[in-house]
Amino acid sequence: QVQLVESGGGLVQPGGSLRLSCVASGSFISINTMGWYRQAPGKERELVASITGGGSTNYSDSVKGRFTISRDNAKNSVYLQMNNLKPEDTAVHYCYADYVTYSDFHLPSWGQGTQVTVSS
Repeated sequence: QVQLVESGGGLVQPGGSLRLSCVASGSFISINTMGWYRQAPGKERELVASITGGGSTNYSDSVKGRFTISRDNAKNSVYLQMNNLKPEDTAVHYCYADYVTYSDFHLPSWGQGTQVTVSS
């Protein structure tokens, strides 16, 4: 099983920046895709950005050009640099990982979420 712990959320003014971090721990052979999702009040959870083990990235249209996802495979960590934040980015942000168990199962894991609030 894999545990994901996020950090880096908080309150920031419009136009500001935040950097989210997520570290994975537990028993697994490898981690494939890692990513960030977010859920605003009254809305469904949506993909923000994802990154494969090889470094290929995918972004939602709403964050392209403002957010950058990266990972450190040696540290089992994924990061989300968020620049030029807008009030509509306000949401709970969740880390996600697709990992491989010692029994060769591919399973998902979610973090507990970290709040990002963009407000003046």
